[in-house]
Amino acid sequence: MAKLTHDAKVFAVTSLACWDTPTSVMKKLKEDFDIDITVQGVSAYNPTLVQAKHLSENLVKLFWDTRAAFLDDVKSVGISHRVTRIRRLHRMADRAEESGNMVLAASLLEQAAKEMGNSYTNRRELTGADGKPIETAAKIDITKLSDEALKEILAATEGDEEEQS
Repeated sequence: MAKLTHDAKVFAVTSLACWDTPTSVMKKLKEDFDIDITVQGVSAYNPTLVQAKHLSENLVKLFWDTRAAFLDDVKSVGISHRVTRIRRLHRMADRAEESGNMVLAASLLEQAAKEMGNSYTNRRELTGADGKPIETAAKIDITKLSDEALKEILAATEGDEEEQS
């Protein structure tokens, strides 16, 4: 494996922490530091991989600190906010319509509708009839029920099982 200078190691670790590919880091090390290194050699600077088991504690800490800062910085990127994406889609749809490209305009309008309807998120809301909360069966503490009440519940449950069969 090629011997990296301290600056090159820091560059590799911070780049990998920001999810740059080992191939792109390898190319950048060649361009900026004139260092020939393999993709596997670059991977040895990513503590999420087995190849980096011998990485120094300082570089591991640098990796995780850089990754945390990188993730926090996503908030400062405009396109990460829905309102920015909607405004850009609006401008693009207007231009497409003005130029007579109705197919593109319709596609952009559909994308904007999906964006507003949370189609591009993992969040899903389920509701009952008319948007009300879904009704669930009441939870019963059977330890506080009388013998008669338990028998009634069991009898009702047996009737439900026969209907499902």
